[in-house]
Amino acid sequence: MELDFETCRKAATSRDSRFDGVFVTAVKSTKIYCRPSCPAIVPKRENVRFLPTAAAAQREGFRACLRCRPDAAPGSPDWDVRGDVVGRAMRLIADGVVDRDGVPGLAGRLGYTDRHLHRMLSTEVGAGPLALARAQRAQTARVLIETTGLGLADIAFAAGFGSVRQFNDTIREIYGRTPSQLRERRTLAETDEGVVTVRLPYRAPLHAEALLSFLGDRAVDGIDQLDADGYHRNLRLPHGPGRVTLAIREGHVAATMRLTDLRDLAPAVARCRRLFDLDADPAAVDAVLGADPALAPMVLKEEGVRVPRATDGFEIAVRAVVGQQISVAAARTVLRRLIAADAGYFPSAEELLALPDGAFAMPEARRRTLRGLAEAVAAGDLDLDGGGDRNETIEKLKALPGIGDWTAQYTAMRALGDPDAFLPTDLGILRGARAAGLPDTPKALAAHAERWRPWRSYAAIRLWRMP
Repeated sequence: MELDFETCRKAATSRDSRFDGVFVTAVKSTKIYCRPSCPAIVPKRENVRFLPTAAAAQREGFRACLRCRPDAAPGSPDWDVRGDVVGRAMRLIADGVVDRDGVPGLAGRLGYTDRHLHRMLSTEVGAGPLALARAQRAQTARVLIETTGLGLADIAFAAGFGSVRQFNDTIREIYGRTPSQLRERRTLAETDEGVVTVRLPYRAPLHAEALLSFLGDRAVDGIDQLDADGYHRNLRLPHGPGRVTLAIREGHVAATMRLTDLRDLAPAVARCRRLFDLDADPAAVDAVLGADPALAPMVLKEEGVRVPRATDGFEIAVRAVVGQQISVAAARTVLRRLIAADAGYFPSAEELLALPDGAFAMPEARRRTLRGLAEAVAAGDLDLDGGGDRNETIEKLKALPGIGDWTAQYTAMRALGDPDAFLPTDLGILRGARAAGLPDTPKALAAHAERWRPWRSYAAIRLWRMP
């Protein structure tokens, strides 16, 4: 990844928080790296380097600043939206794939050799998959050290380290402190066992009402819920079930996680960040959409609208199929039937295939579509959780009987995190377009929407919000 020195220097000198997560500032004289917005004294020009990731800085022997916590910055919006191999790899590493399946497992998900994947990541982000996973383990360990009363040996294994010695050495190397010294910084009150509260930072602005109302309108009893305390949802995680409460605050989202197994902290954080679209760059999105006179008033009125995404790609695809040609309220009723036998967790592909026909309160053709979708996911032919190529995944979806462009684009928008998906035939979007003075026929609206690339997903959310 090419970083322009002068641009990075200007951002760091002005302490511009919009660049947090885009790069880190490594100070050669102190061997410490910071986020661009760090309040510390700006280092001399000759003493500074700019690196694309915390893992790249750690690889070069720099320690994390304990004042600005660069390892806890929002993720890079570049990796968040990119659909290429590097973007997909970064999302899978964040979800803990390397810790669970090793580098061969990650490479296999992406369809590349270990060596080629290492070369691509090193070129683009300054570190290979092992170094990136190591940086994430260190951050997970720091969170557990500073927010729980767990023993340090338990934290070492919960964070994914192979031994206590490896844990101690890594923490000392990255933070310049022993685990015991980091624990002295703990100020939060102890909570119940398995409960961890973390701060999920985002780039301001974030339009909370738009995000929460979208998810609340589509909440299904037993799966998720919106109330005065925040948005609550159950999570199906690699090592067991969990539940999270997400409350939007100034500059961060407070996430209270109840986990069966603390090894799931990193994937739970990654999925919650993805769900709330917290790594987005709202300034870049709003600049493009606001340049259209038809969208400018709504962009000015509601800055920082996000695309609600997913913690489970298969769930979103099922919701899209169920929602074909029916209202949001009707879709919620159908979905309640599907989860009734699953104790509060959305059925996996295998569990959906095992459901009796009576659980599907829908026409036979749509039931066949759901079973076909589940078969493709269960067989590994369809990856809806970030590992597959977006364009190929969309084509595979459309090849399934009963899935057309609307369903594929909705799934791409929310499950695959495609920032440029668009649904010009959607009745709600057409109504919103008409209210905004835009073309209100699918063909004409699709042509007009070309000027919104690469952020058409965000335009769709705004059009859905039009009265």
